[in-house]
Amino acid sequence: MKSKKELKDIYKEHKSRIGVFQIRNLINNKIFIEWSSDLQNIWNRHKFQLNSGLHPNIQLQKDWNEYGQDNFSYEILSEIKQEDVETTDFRKEAKQLELMFIEELQPFGDKGYNIKKVV
Repeated sequence: MKSKKELKDIYKEHKSRIGVFQIRNLINNKIFIEWSSDLQNIWNRHKFQLNSGLHPNIQLQKDWNEYGQDNFSYEILSEIKQEDVETTDFRKEAKQLELMFIEELQPFGDKGYNIKKVV
């Protein structure tokens, strides 16, 4: 059994997978794009919220309820390799990457679940 110090050291060395993902409706091809600082666990969080009827995106929740979990997929669009980047502000970089994907794919209205932000 590992000591508390060993466990802390392992935790400190652990690097989360950071990047941009999409949830795709396989029936109508609508997509939801978002960034995450933990690509390994974000899909579980979204599935939990959707299966519980608690997801903040009302249209995605409605379609999930109508079509069911088996008709949605989770896809990583881009991952930031932490060792390849000079900055330590990975969250800022991931947010910029998310904005680039949103600009390119325009996941609004009939094409997606993202909500267009007015600036």
